[in-house]
Amino acid sequence: MDDIISKSSTRLVSLDVMRGLIMILLAGESCLLYESLRNLHTGGFADSLIDEFFHHPWHGLHFWDLVQPAFMLMAGAAMYISYQSKVQKGITWSQNFRHIAIRSLKLFLLGTGLHCIYAGKMVWELWNVLTQLSFTTIIAYVIINRSFWFQMGISVLLLVITEVLYRSILIPGFDQPFVEFHNFGAYFDTVIMGKINTDGWVAINIIPTAAHTIWGVLAGKLLISKLSANKKILYLVIAGVIGLLLGFGLDAANITPIIKRIGTSSFALVSGGWVLLIMAFLYWLVDVKQINKYAWICTVVGMNAIFIYIFFETVGSQWFNGATRIFTYGAFNFLHIHNKTVPVFSALFTLFLEWLLCYWLSKHKVSIKI
Repeated sequence: MDDIISKSSTRLVSLDVMRGLIMILLAGESCLLYESLRNLHTGGFADSLIDEFFHHPWHGLHFWDLVQPAFMLMAGAAMYISYQSKVQKGITWSQNFRHIAIRSLKLFLLGTGLHCIYAGKMVWELWNVLTQLSFTTIIAYVIINRSFWFQMGISVLLLVITEVLYRSILIPGFDQPFVEFHNFGAYFDTVIMGKINTDGWVAINIIPTAAHTIWGVLAGKLLISKLSANKKILYLVIAGVIGLLLGFGLDAANITPIIKRIGTSSFALVSGGWVLLIMAFLYWLVDVKQINKYAWICTVVGMNAIFIYIFFETVGSQWFNGATRIFTYGAFNFLHIHNKTVPVFSALFTLFLEWLLCYWLSKHKVSIKI
């Protein structure tokens, strides 16, 4: 084991907070909270703020575009920390690989299964975040024991491969690298799925997204190392700033536009940079300054992150949201309240109930592993 790795078993609360916060944000989307807020049409800054909770339509960046990269980085960090804990118990890389492979298979099946639920029939679609995570986890784990520079080199190579694929494979009708529906990613989807995503997403995003998971592994290694807290924060900030400079630089120079839906290299760099800065801030706030009195609000959700994601993407959207509205709308009708704020309060109540489910699971020490 690398001699900079700490033998301490102290848990990084900031990572639990970040994981839980990501899932709460995703649950808010599933409960239609942001859609309800947008429908208020209050105008001005408020509308601009709400727009940040929706994906950018194409070339550009919104806050919401950072959620999936954060999910991937957190997965990488958690995998590394878990792996090192197992190594200390005598479990080898090969022995743990079986667990990683089985978990990735489960994630793949869950991701593809969710698309069937969305469509209401059997379909073959590979755009779900869990499907992508199933591939990026394997890629990151295969090189988990290699040096920092080797892992960084592989992550850069993945971004270069992305650039080459989009710029060099120009099929008639799909020969415009950064144009929606007419790029290599869309063409590849027609080959493996026989269809194109109507919102412009592409399955080949697993390549640049794997870089996020690798960077998460490196961040996890840094955070449990014996280095001082100040150095950990400094290195995360430096890495984050470099990502922002490179990503925004590629975009500003008209080399590679920042496009989330096809995972351009500039997007991978910018989003990775922002997530590393957020990670540094939360580590400083929660683990260093110990400002974590209310951290449990997020950690109870993070404890069952994959479970609650599956819940609000299936039971939540298919039944729970509607069932909750029966009672919330009924209560507002009883009070003779009929305005655009009713859906907002209904969505907030639904979100609270889903959080309450996570709280109950946490209180009873129930952790549903995938």
